[in-house]
Amino acid sequence: MTELTNKLTKQLINDQDRNLIKDETLGQWFTGRQLKKDVASLRQYFLNARVEKGDLVLVCLDNSAVYPVLMQALWEIGAVAHPVAATTPVAQLQAEFTEHDYALLIAKSQLADQIVNDAVLQRNDVILETTMQLPIFVNTLITDPRSFHSADEPDEDDLALILNTSGTTGKPKRVGLTHRLLINAAKHNIESHQMNHDDTAMIVMPMFHINAQVMSCLSTRLSGGRLLITGKFSASHFWQQVSDNDVTWVSVVPTIVSILLINDKANNAYAQLSDKIHLRFVRCSSFSLPESKFIAFQDRYNTQILEGYGMTETTSQCTLNPFGAQKIGSAGKPVGTELAILVDGQLQTSDTEIGEIVVRGDHVIADYMDSQPESFSNGWFLTGDLGYLDADGYLFVKGRSKDMINRGGEKVAPAEVQSVLSQLDFIAEVAVIGMPDDLYGEAVTAVVKPKDSLTDHEKLTQELQAFAQKNLAKFEQPTRVEFVDDFPRNPTGKVLRSKLKEELLQVPVGK
Repeated sequence: MTELTNKLTKQLINDQDRNLIKDETLGQWFTGRQLKKDVASLRQYFLNARVEKGDLVLVCLDNSAVYPVLMQALWEIGAVAHPVAATTPVAQLQAEFTEHDYALLIAKSQLADQIVNDAVLQRNDVILETTMQLPIFVNTLITDPRSFHSADEPDEDDLALILNTSGTTGKPKRVGLTHRLLINAAKHNIESHQMNHDDTAMIVMPMFHINAQVMSCLSTRLSGGRLLITGKFSASHFWQQVSDNDVTWVSVVPTIVSILLINDKANNAYAQLSDKIHLRFVRCSSFSLPESKFIAFQDRYNTQILEGYGMTETTSQCTLNPFGAQKIGSAGKPVGTELAILVDGQLQTSDTEIGEIVVRGDHVIADYMDSQPESFSNGWFLTGDLGYLDADGYLFVKGRSKDMINRGGEKVAPAEVQSVLSQLDFIAEVAVIGMPDDLYGEAVTAVVKPKDSLTDHEKLTQELQAFAQKNLAKFEQPTRVEFVDDFPRNPTGKVLRSKLKEELLQVPVGK
């Protein structure tokens, strides 16, 4: 066993009769004994299916209590889990499965029923305590030639998890996280957030994400705390869920803070339940909250917001505002991380100018799965984000040097969306950019040059959005569509994205 799997197992043994994880969709708590039983059942199923150490497993599931037991079972035999968005279209899911040599595909029932099940893919529906039906497809081309044998235990530097983080090239970057990286990151999270056995963390973020996977789920489990896993964020149910389950902290993005402030049902629920709510803090990351919303949330909901900064490549967080010493607008101080600002080729570490944020530490990757050495220099990871450190060592993130769109915490690669939308017959050319959005930070905006400028733009918009719903994950789908006769370009014909954004900022939405 690695330190990671050993500690996860001990949690289930030490708290066999304690309710540890609740699936809010099912309305059911599961004890350590029930969870341990599911881990053992899945582990044995994988071994019987001849899944081996190092095998890749593609996972496409909604948030549920089966997620953490599935991860643990895979890690115990040295398999590598690769979760993707539950909203991934089946065509995109099958393309991903075909591109890499996955031994297993584990998908939610709605998707599983659409998957073409030929002689290569052998489907089994596994029944567990935490779910009545977990469809698992075994890639028999990989597993059939193998003989049965006992599991090879993983090493600390073996891969445990692969997560996608979108790149500017249009193809997601695959980030490989080892057992060592995961345990180190969790230790930093536990210490900086003062997590303990008495905590109950609520997960409202998608569990294919680094935030829910490591910051909320893994760190809480390793601290001995309990988990409330919701299917997704619901403003109208948020405070009732916090109250009913004695939630002590929750990790969110600024969009959720904004929604809770303006949602009438949320505000009414809090007014009725405030005496039963005992949140220690709300952790918020992705982009900085405006000061007005930061103060309004803390005052109205009688809790503190801890803002931080992190990414998949750092196995969750790099910085966090310390308890009782927050600086509004700041992402806080480095946590278990060396952090510097790269300005004109020189590293600055205090009271810096604005430059590229670079990090290194025992929880930071050394390269991507598909090597990109240009993103690393002398042991430092070059984040592509811009920011500065003040005289007290607090980080202020000022933007991104890359073209990524940040929609409510989800990173969207414009080139990937453009590639999909370009399949539409009426599009001569399309550029996808991020436009300011008060609720989500940025709106995914498709700027279209149609083949026929006289065509009804409203009709084209409806067609584009319908196509996007079928072929893109929900967070990638454009929420704003604009039409232009041509794009601003440089002398070589390349679209000037910043100039295009400037021009659209002068145009009212929908005009």
